[in-house]
Order: sequence, then structure tokens, then C-alpha cells
Amino acid sequence: MAVPRVVIAAPQGRSGKTTVCIGLCAALAARGLTVQPFKKGPDYIDSSWLSAAAQRPCRNLDLFMMDREAVLGSFHRACAAADLAVIEGAMGLYDGVDLAGSGSTAQLATLLGAPIILVVNVTRMTRSVAALVSGYQQFEAGVNIAGVILNNVATGRHESMLAHAIRQYCKIPVLGCLPKAGRVTIAERHLGLVPQGEAAGLEEKVARARELVESSVDIGSVLRLARGAPALSAPAECATPRRAASVRLGVIRDQAFSFYYPENLEALEQAGAELVYVNALEDSRLPAVSGLYIGGGFPEFFAGRLQANRQLRREIAVAIDEGLSVYAECAGLLYLARALRWESRTFEMVGALPIDVSFTTRPQGHGYVAGQVLGKNPFFEVGRRLLGHEFHYAKVDNADDLPMAYSLERGQGIGEKRDGIVYKNVLAGFTHLHALGDPAWGQRLVDATRLMAGGRQAMAPAAHHRGETVQP
Repeated sequence: MAVPRVVIAAPQGRSGKTTVCIGLCAALAARGLTVQPFKKGPDYIDSSWLSAAAQRPCRNLDLFMMDREAVLGSFHRACAAADLAVIEGAMGLYDGVDLAGSGSTAQLATLLGAPIILVVNVTRMTRSVAALVSGYQQFEAGVNIAGVILNNVATGRHESMLAHAIRQYCKIPVLGCLPKAGRVTIAERHLGLVPQGEAAGLEEKVARARELVESSVDIGSVLRLARGAPALSAPAECATPRRAASVRLGVIRDQAFSFYYPENLEALEQAGAELVYVNALEDSRLPAVSGLYIGGGFPEFFAGRLQANRQLRREIAVAIDEGLSVYAECAGLLYLARALRWESRTFEMVGALPIDVSFTTRPQGHGYVAGQVLGKNPFFEVGRRLLGHEFHYAKVDNADDLPMAYSLERGQGIGEKRDGIVYKNVLAGFTHLHALGDPAWGQRLVDATRLMAGGRQAMAPAAHHRGETVQP
């Protein structure tokens, strides 16, 4: 497979690589090319902007949560009908989960045989830029830094000094110089950029990023670089037949709950789920579904609207009390609580879980999660290995006596290295899982939902109030 491809990386975060990627994807798509965007690492927000710019769903590639074959398989499947792949890195080029740089952007680029364009913030820098770039070139053997894009260039003289230094000492081309005055501002919050679904003036901001890249970057040279990437052997994959829809699974998806990996939704459909989307901000009734999947997001910013939708909250609470199965990640956990406290205000949530949540000024969990399923729960067998991620400022009160499904060796979860509250037929925690990290994830959710839906009518009402869980 010889799909043209390029990795956009940086010496450190906040260097401008996301702006470059958004603008580059939009500019290439405007030329009539089918651009497949990727984001290295666990990320929902940058991915949403890249999807909007390329007009094609962004995929995440992560060497911590996924093995090499899963990463290569995902890359090949997504690129099958694409003209070009643009992969945005994360953090600094060589930053990984350990001193060896495991799972870094550099490691991913090497696996994909992709040339790297390094985006360098050159604020208050001239000749030193060559020392920086040269150090990145030489730091790790086999890493192909093939070009540089300079960001925050102050003047024409500044640009000339920077470009001459890189050409003389690093022997690679400067592919673009983004002026300081041309900065594209996208609102940020504690997890990074505001998700594109919430951002005002989305089309205008993508268009501005495109104009900035088109006016400041040699797109023709970027294309030639990408087209020079070597052919990549496709991994051996066994085709799994898609099962006929056998269960209706509700997915709460709106501005408050927008963190869903496309592979997760596809895995559920592949396993036989008919996905029924529910808007918790606008839909007043819960449709007829056999279970619910509530992903991550920012419910705190929409807490007033979520509280105002009393009818939907009441129907979800009643359905859970009657045995509805629910798989909830992070924001989904917060929504199922009794109350959410944020910015000195308290908002009523669904109330299905006997917990309250509040927001702090510092992260309560941030980074990768690794652990094991050690507690009985509706969806996963005891002993299953977990690899995921978390990022939350919320803490849970009143959960000490509740059973938990996950024991963590890495990550914080709800606290004390535990995560995954089990209550009735609900599994709710801060850990986000990716379907490509566990090929059986989607099938387990669908099979368990079908089993529990079949048993709901036969369950004694008293069992619901004791918080008993139906085991798949």
C-alpha cells in the first residue's frame, strides 16, 4: 500500500501543529483530494476539528491502547479510499509513556514509514532554531524529519535568518513560515480546544486556518514529500461478517456528550446493534431501547439545560431502576449522578446512581489507564485486561461503599486505584476504552445488552431495589 502520508509533529505541545493540520487538511480537501486525518494518542477534541477540516472522520492511532497490528490495520482500512493521510502528533515528538519514548509520535511515524514535518514555535529565536531541529534529527536513529514549518515568525528578516540557519545546518527544507500576526484563535478549555461541535464560527475558523496555510506553506512540496513515502505492507486481517441488528442501543450524543471514537460505534454496529441517537439537551422522551451507551464530554457546561430536561432524566432513572443496562464513560458517569456541583452551583442530574459529583481546579485523573476487571459487572468478565485513558477534573462523593469493577495499576479512576461503579445493570467510570484496544469490546456490550434486555421482564421488582446485577 503506497498511500501518500505525512506526520505533523512538534518539539512540544502548543507549537501550532493543530492549526497547521486543520489548515492543511482543509486546503488539500479544497483541491479535490480525499484526505484521511489521524490523531496520535487518545484525543476527541483535535480529532473533531480535523474531521471538520477534511470532511472525513478522523481516526486515532495509539500504541499504548492498541498493538502494532491494530494500528496498522486501522491505518490501512481508513486509507483504502483516500488520496493522502495527514497524521497529527501529540505533545513533543519523542514524548512517550516512559524514558524509552514508548508510544511516541516518533515511534508511530517509524511504524507507518511516514516522513515528519516538524512545526517549531520560533518566538524569540534565530540561529538557535538550527540547534533545536538538528538535535531532534539526531536524537533517535531511523526517525525521518524531512521538513520544517516555522510558526510565529515576526518579520521578513526573522524568516530569512531562520530559514538560512536550518538549510545550512540541518540540510532539510523549510516548507512554510506562519506569521505571528496570522494566528488562528480557537477557544480553549481545560482539555485543550473547545470541541468543534460547540465552537461558534466553526466554518470561519477552519477557513481561516486554510487561508493561513495556503498563504504560508508550500503545499506542493508537502504533497511531494508525502508521495515519497515508501509502500507499507498491509497486515493480515480476517474479515468479520457484520451481524444483523438484534438489539436497539441508545447512544446519548449531543453537545454535552460528544466523545465517541468512530471505531467504538462501528464495533457496536458490527456486533449487531442498531444505534439510536438521543439528544439529552433536546429530546424529552427516551426512545424504546434495550440499553444505553453514554460517552464523554462536557456536561458541566450544559448542566443547566440537562437539569431543565426533567422528563428525559426521569425516564432514564425509571428505566435504570427497572433494569435497563447502561455503559457510561466519564461524562456519562456524571450525568447519572444525583447532583453535579460546578462553579458554586448545584444541578440535578439523572439520579440513577447514589453519588454526587463536584469539580475541582486541578485534574483528578490525567493520562493512560491500565488495570484489570476484578469485580462482577454487567459487561466484562472478571480477569479481562484494561488499557484506556482518563482526563477529568471531577471527583465523586459517596462512592466508597459501592462495588467497583476495575482495579487500576496505572491511573486514578474514581479514587484509590478503583474505577467502574457497578449499580444494578449500570457500569459507569472515568476510564475511556477504545474498541481497537480490545477487539471483543463491542461484542461484549451488545451480547450483554441483549441478554439483560431479555431478562428485564422476568426480574422481580424487589431485585431492582437491591441493586442486583444481571451477569452476562
